Amino acid sequence: MPSSRTEFFNGCKAELPILLGVLPFGMIYGVLALQAGLSPALAMSMSLIVFAGSAQFIGTQLIAQGAGGLVIVATTFVVNLRHALYSASVAPFIKQVPLRWQVLLAYVLTDEAYAVTITRFTQPDSSAALNKHWYYFGAGFTLWASWQISTAIGIVVGQLIPESWSLDFTLALTFIALVVPNLKDRASVAAAVSAGIMAAFSYAWPYKLGLFAAAITGIVVGMIMEQRQPHPLTPSPETKQRLSGEGE
Repeated sequence: MPSSRTEFFNGCKAELPILLGVLPFGMIYGVLALQAGLSPALAMSMSLIVFAGSAQFIGTQLIAQGAGGLVIVATTFVVNLRHALYSASVAPFIKQVPLRWQVLLAYVLTDEAYAVTITRFTQPDSSAALNKHWYYFGAGFTLWASWQISTAIGIVVGQLIPESWSLDFTLALTFIALVVPNLKDRASVAAAVSAGIMAAFSYAWPYKLGLFAAAITGIVVGMIMEQRQPHPLTPSPETKQRLSGEGE
């Protein structure tokens, strides 16, 4: 049975390959935050307090455009609504841990941490349920530490990087690397494709509302396709007919 220490380090190791995309992403945020007019202290504080890459990027863009505080808060809230789905997904696996742990794990919940954690949670093995939250913490802590370090590097030396490098493409690569391995059935593929199409058509919508529309579209399409898929334990019509014939 894996110990809490083993689970923690396994979570850290599972997160390491994803850092190849996260580290440049954090550096780019540091650069953009300064260009948007944030002081180094404020830019670093956003990574420490908000700790949500997409929300930080959108927030700094809105600050640079002179958007009002209410618009910034509302937009970043909508962008981060997906974390409510992540929370609902992991909640059954951590409901037995103390409240202080639940608060800590909620803080380090990100797309990348969720992707590796939910895979570990759903693995049937002999690991004690009370130990698996250490895996979650290991994955989240690794990402948190790398995000703070990369943000600091971006703030200190990021302005020396030529703008022509356009390193922001790593954001898309990171999410592609997270999504593609989890497209294992028609429902998930349909959700991803429909959300992508909606995101493309709504790209020019103000305040990044296209992201919200894409998320809703993907959820609805995925739920519809999920309901149409036969349950793995439900016999097909052909099987039902054959069993009926054998019983006569």
